[in-house]
Amino acid sequence: MNYTYLVRCADGSLYCGWTNRLEERVRAHNEGKGAKYTKSRRPVELVYYETFATKEEAMRREAAIKQMTRKEKLALFSGKICGF
Repeated sequence: MNYTYLVRCADGSLYCGWTNRLEERVRAHNEGKGAKYTKSRRPVELVYYETFATKEEAMRREAAIKQMTRKEKLALFSGKICGF
């Protein structure tokens, strides 16, 4: 399974990425081993994710979400609670 996800950083900013191991990826972000962007903005909280059958689909969705405005991204997970 492949995932496109959004995390909210400690400074309130949002980071979008894709992975095939969601729990491990969020843990890596929080350990400072994830993306450069999140390293200085820890801790991060998983706020939204979608599942896809292929890596290519997940990457396409990541690219689409990255083109969204902050308001549009917030609307994706408004009122939802994500976690493991």
